[in-house]
Amino acid sequence: MTARFAPGDPVRVRPGAKPGHVRTPDYLKGRSGRVESVLGRYRNPEDLAYGLSGEPERVLYKVGFRQDALWPDYEGPSDERLYADVYEHWLQPEGES
Repeated sequence: MTARFAPGDPVRVRPGAKPGHVRTPDYLKGRSGRVESVLGRYRNPEDLAYGLSGEPERVLYKVGFRQDALWPDYEGPSDERLYADVYEHWLQPEGES
């Protein structure tokens, strides 16, 4: 499996709820960020939590999000980022519906 995204790519975390164990924080759903790095391929923890194999492996990314875009009352520096590890199946290209 090759990575769909590369460092520098603008992405959006898919909105919406998924029942059960979810690794992606709710406060990031629907938010835009930028891929910082490709961390590798790993078994899916959302399946592993239920005793499944976690296969096929999923690509994991480090994604940076502007703090002032995440939190309405944020008063820190405008260039400050929050970084999160997000699996590829939660990401879509920025601008894609």
